This record gives sequence, structure tokens and C-alpha cells, in this order.
Amino acid sequence: MRETTRKRRARDFRAVTPGEPAAIYCRISKADDDDQTGVDRQERLCLDQAERLQLSVEPGHIYKDNNKSAWQRSRKRPKWDALLKGMEAGKYRHVIVYHADRLMRQPHDLERLLSLADDKHVILHGQANNRDLSNADDRFILRIEVAQACKSSDDTSRRVRDALEDRFIAGLPHSGRRQYGYTKDGKRIIQHEAEIIKDVFRLYLEGRTPAKIARTIHQRGELTSRGKEWQADTVRNLLQSQRVAGIISIDDGEIRMGAWPAIVDLGTWREVQAKRATRSVQEKERCAQKYYYKARGVITCTCGVRMGGSSSTRGSHIYRCARSARIGEKRCTRTIGAEAVEKALTELSIRILERLDPAGVPAVSPRSSEDVAADEADRRKLGELHEMWLADEITRAEFVRLRKKVNDRIAERQVSVIQRPVVALEGLTGPGARAAFKRLEERGEYERINAVFSLLFEAVIIKPATRKGTGLDLSRLEIRQHLLSA
Repeated sequence: MRETTRKRRARDFRAVTPGEPAAIYCRISKADDDDQTGVDRQERLCLDQAERLQLSVEPGHIYKDNNKSAWQRSRKRPKWDALLKGMEAGKYRHVIVYHADRLMRQPHDLERLLSLADDKHVILHGQANNRDLSNADDRFILRIEVAQACKSSDDTSRRVRDALEDRFIAGLPHSGRRQYGYTKDGKRIIQHEAEIIKDVFRLYLEGRTPAKIARTIHQRGELTSRGKEWQADTVRNLLQSQRVAGIISIDDGEIRMGAWPAIVDLGTWREVQAKRATRSVQEKERCAQKYYYKARGVITCTCGVRMGGSSSTRGSHIYRCARSARIGEKRCTRTIGAEAVEKALTELSIRILERLDPAGVPAVSPRSSEDVAADEADRRKLGELHEMWLADEITRAEFVRLRKKVNDRIAERQVSVIQRPVVALEGLTGPGARAAFKRLEERGEYERINAVFSLLFEAVIIKPATRKGTGLDLSRLEIRQHLLSA
């Protein structure tokens, strides 16, 4: 009987019905922001394996966490969470990974995966071996592999911490990317950059904001140590840098003088830190009484990025392009009045809700055959680009730039494929929609109003203004409704 059971399990494990849905998960711990090479290579290998196994992988079921550690408990992995949600919903029972350690390096992640796999009979396909997550022997081996991966990460972390502590005791700077103002070894000052740093600290103490300081430095034609344009975040990071003050610290808060020359004297540095702390408190107090922007996450600029809630110089509430704080060609200063556009969206939502019957609405937006075909064509282009790069037909910079354009197109088409919490519409549809919506406003249920907007509208694109005046120009609004409300 035991032998029969063993053969049956082996037969069930090997059996893969051609065309069965599968998901792919790729992850790499460290990568440059624009470098997708590691996860792209994993994706290509996993797609090859899916083809060998005759499994079907939809574009929306390829999850990639680039530059995300699976060992750090506090590090969020959005695509890992999305993978588990899809598994829980029964969208696939096959998960393909380059290696199990790409999936997890912490035992608690494995137990979370196994608890979901109990009822779904999930099979984990790797380059080296496969694991049936419902099989006791495979679960045992996988637990050992993850424990070993966790120990390896713990050992690496300990060695890194020991090395940092040794450098701290010796008064040496941390190694890594070149710090602005210093040579690569961190021991000598680059005089021209040092003058820029002093100007940044001086301008901040004079009352300039990080954004205005970055703009001033940019107008001088200066670039960062990585050859990029100065941004507000560049200034903020520099202002809090201990390196420029010639001091070094570790996690317990101990501070000592470093064995390298300071660019900014310690008194000036402490004064800046005190001013930053005061501004932080003032900002928190201001945000505590802030206006709730009901259409956040929906309002989109024509330049392609979301517009966030903000305040104008006159104190009115507006939506401002997220690129308004950027420096250089990508800067965009488009705005629109928040209350006016929210009022227009409220009226449109009520009209939709009055005629909407949410019964039978699918949980996920269907995709058109044209979008699916376009995704497949773009995925082929990605493969062709990668082959061209491997053959040295294009440079790495060209490969990264062209790949980003193709990936952006795929992401834009897939933006409408979202989970639809139709429960947000409960009690808001039919002839009584207007009165029900008014009750939401009276009770201050702004989060639910935001959920309704997100449910009904894929995006509300704000075009450039064509006339002057304080009233809302409706011609500026390009409203894209979801298929649910169209």
C-alpha cells in the first residue's frame, strides 16, 4: 500500500496538463534603479521552463521584485504579496522560480507560502528541482533549504556589521559609491564640490527650501557624483550627511570624529540638524489638519505621472504634478483646483451609480484581445532587444532605455487590470445614489468616496489650460472610465 501511495504521488506530481496557468516570480537583492538585467534573465529562464512544461503564463502573472531583499523582514516586496494573493484566489497552481532562494530567505515567508498551498496543491518549479508544496517530504527539504539560505544571509550580515564596526573604530568612512565632495577613497576633498556643499548649507540656514536650493545648483550646471541632475532629495540627503561634517556613527548613536577632513564645521552641521527637526515638527502639525484629497490616485497629468494633493501659494487646495519638484527637462508644473475637479467627478459618479447594477460584475476587469496581442508583441520585442544587447548590436544604455519604453507601454495597458472591490458600491447604486453619496460627504467618509472614484475611473487626465480664469475648464479633463462603469 505504501508503494502504491508513493507511485500515485509521484505520478500526480509529474502530471502537468498542457495549458495550465502558472505564475513566475523573479527577485534580485541589489541592483541599480534602472538595471533590470538580473530579474530579466531570471524571467527569460523561467519562461523557457514554462514552455518546456507546456504551462501558460499570462503577462499579469509575471511578478518581479527588483532590488528587494527577501532576508530583511522590514523590506516590503509588493510582487511577492501579489503572487500570494493570486495563489490564494486560485489563479494558478504552478509557480516557476529560478531558484527557491529567489522566492524567500526567511522561514516565516515559507510557512506563509505553505499555509496558502495546502488547499491549492501548488507545485514550485525551479531550475534545479521541483517541489510539490503539498508533499510532506518536499516541504521538509524546502524548510532545510530556506533555513540554510537564512543562515547564509545572517552570516553575511554579521560579517558586514563587523567590518563596519572595525572601520568605525579606526575612524574610516564607509566604502561604497563616491560621496559628493570627496575622492573615491573618501579621504581627500574635491575643492570645487566642497564649495557647492558649503553653499547648500548656507542657503538652507538663510531659509531656502531644498527644492529652491536644488534649482539654484542646477542653474549653475552642476551634477551629482553620479552624473545626475540635482533634485530636492539630493539636497535633503546632503544636509543630513555626517560625512561632510567629518563625523561617523553606528546604530547605538555613538558619534566620533572621522579620520578624514570635514567640509562643514560641526557647529554649522548641528545648527542645520536643529532647523531640520523644527521644520519636520511644523510639517507634521500642518499635515495633521490637511484637506482630504478625494480623487488622489486617480488624477493624472498628461506627462504620464499621477498628480498629488498640494496647496497653492494662495492657500487653495490643488492637484499638482508629481514632477513639479524635479529639476531639468522632466519638470512639470501643471496644477488644477482640487475642489472643482472633485465636484465634477462627484456629479459624474452619481450619474453612473444611478444607472449601475453591480450584480454580476466580474472581480477583475476583462482585457481586450487587442491589448493581449499588443502585450505579446511587446514581450517579443523585449526578447529581441535582449538578444541584440548580448550580441553587442546595441549598448547597455540603449538597451536599458529601449526596454524601459516597452515596459512602460505594457504597464500602461495593464493598469486597468485591477482587483475590483465592488463592496465599495454597496448602497450607492440605483435611484437613491445622489442621496446616498451626499450622506457619505456629510459623514466625512472621504476614503470610501476615494474608493468609489478609483473603482469607476481608470484615470482622469489633466490637459494644459487653454484659457485664463478661476472656474473649472471641463475641456481639460480626459476621463477614462473602467469597463465596469463604461
